[in-house]
Amino acid sequence: MSESAATENYLKVLWTAGEWSDEPVTVSRLAGRLGLAASSVSEVVRRLTERGLVAHARYGTIELTDDGRRIALATVRKHRLIETFLVEYLGYTWDEVHEEADVLEHAVSDTFVERLAARLGEPDRDPHGDPIPNADGTVPDEAELTLDVVAEGARVRVVRVSDTDPLMLRHLDRLGIALGSVLRVTERHDTAGTIEVVHGPGALVLGVPAARAIRVAVIG
Repeated sequence: MSESAATENYLKVLWTAGEWSDEPVTVSRLAGRLGLAASSVSEVVRRLTERGLVAHARYGTIELTDDGRRIALATVRKHRLIETFLVEYLGYTWDEVHEEADVLEHAVSDTFVERLAARLGEPDRDPHGDPIPNADGTVPDEAELTLDVVAEGARVRVVRVSDTDPLMLRHLDRLGIALGSVLRVTERHDTAGTIEVVHGPGALVLGVPAARAIRVAVIG
């Protein structure tokens, strides 16, 4: 991976880390998401700090600067538009596109991306329901909850699913859970780490990791 591609990747991961959790992004957390040694990540973060792309207090939280956020969102836009293209035009399934887009996002120009967006009809969500940043760097914002915190009795619609684990996406496929699925939370078993939901004519039991990978909008 070239230096510019590596920079884009780090900044993208820093931004996406904050999408699913309010937990501060530290070197150790970033290393875990990237699957790299903390020492290697710390050195890259130091260089990004020197370039004015991130702000990092020693042993503290890593935050994107305005310049870092601009690059991160441009990369996320490329990634999610490419994922959408792969599904809509090339027949990929939602569990197959993440790694492909990780490679392709660094190989395409801004002109290509904007023409791709136009051909796709300017979508605002990718195949996992993730918001696609606009060309001006703004991001669609909607009220969403992760399924694991939804109260018993609530009816919800699935609006987003984490794409970080292809095995989880295949598991949800087998359960028939997709974007737009309507679920009703019937019981929460916090000590057992499971949540029971009604989906269509049947009932399902989800583990907390699966429930945390699903974002929903409450509909009743």
